[in-house]
Amino acid sequence: MTTEIVAAQEPGGAPASGLRLVRWSCASGSNVQSRGSVVIEGGDHRWEGSSKGTGPVDALFRAVDSALHEVLTGHPRLVSYDVHAVAEGPDATGRVEVSVAPPGGAAGERASGSYQAVAEGVNIIAASVEAYVEAIARLLSEEHWQGATDAAGNDRAARRDPAPRADFDSEVAPDTSRWWDS
Repeated sequence: MTTEIVAAQEPGGAPASGLRLVRWSCASGSNVQSRGSVVIEGGDHRWEGSSKGTGPVDALFRAVDSALHEVLTGHPRLVSYDVHAVAEGPDATGRVEVSVAPPGGAAGERASGSYQAVAEGVNIIAASVEAYVEAIARLLSEEHWQGATDAAGNDRAARRDPAPRADFDSEVAPDTSRWWDS
C-alpha cells in the first residue's frame, strides 16, 4: 500500500518541505487508550515521539506534536480534518484533508496562517498522519519559520537513502487463516 501526498508539492513539482514521515505505528482497541509513535526526519535531524489519544489518528497526531514540539515551540492547532471516500468498495481510496495553524504561543509572523495538505490511500490512518506531517512541513517551509528545524535539531543522523514513506510490503500478504483457530 502506498499513501500518495496529493497536494504536497510547490509549483514546479518540488516537495513542500524537507520533513518526511519515516515510519509510524499505533495500537488501538476497545476498552484501551490508543497509543501512537512516529519517526520524522528533516535535513540531518531525526525526531521521535509517542503519545496516547482517544483513537489511532488522535494518538498519531499527538505523537507528531510530541516529536516536533521543540521545532515548533508548541503544538500546532488542528483547524480541520476531513476524510472522504474517493470510490466505493473494500479497496477504495480515501482522501484526507488536514489544515493546521501555528502553535498558540507563537509570536509575530509565526503566529499567523493556515496550512493545508491532502493525502490519499486505502489506509485512512496512514493517509491521516501523512497529511498532518505534510501540513506541518508546509508551515515550517514559510520564510519566517526558516531555521526552526536546525535550531531544534538533534543531529541523530537521518538516513540518506530514498526509502518509501510509511509504506508496507504489499508483495507479502499476511496469513490470516489461523487467526480464528483456538
